[in-house]
Amino acid sequence: MHHTAPRRRPSKRALLIGGFLLLLIGLVAGNLLRTELPITSSSPNNSRAVALGREVYLANCASCHGANLEGAPNWKTANPDGTMPAPPHDASGHTWHHSDDYLFTTVKEGSAAVAPLGYQASMPGFGGALSDEEIYAVLAYIKSTWPPEVQAAQRRGHD
Repeated sequence: MHHTAPRRRPSKRALLIGGFLLLLIGLVAGNLLRTELPITSSSPNNSRAVALGREVYLANCASCHGANLEGAPNWKTANPDGTMPAPPHDASGHTWHHSDDYLFTTVKEGSAAVAPLGYQASMPGFGGALSDEEIYAVLAYIKSTWPPEVQAAQRRGHD
């Protein structure tokens, strides 16, 4: 007959240390999973970018472009100084005619950075006030308001 030694139970100290290590591993893993990646594109499918973009838009863009992206009144008629009023960013405007790179540069550096020669550009650049992530988020928010066919047309490119 075979004799087996009785099984030793772990000490309370070993159980406490083991429990503490499991808790620590769980906390570290939870924090790693919760770490959000930076917003690096203007995808309207990124709900976090759209939510941030709405906040940033309302705080920085709505005063000229309208709280509902409707643009300034008579936006197609030049102001007395030759500049154009702020265009709408909803589907009725021409924002969707431009590429993501063009829109990003416009917001970051101002309309003069992308305007054709002779155009009286008036939009300031927001690169000193907004991070790249916030600019991408604003663009994601704007694009999220467009119908699917307008989003598709913008992705195909019209610059």
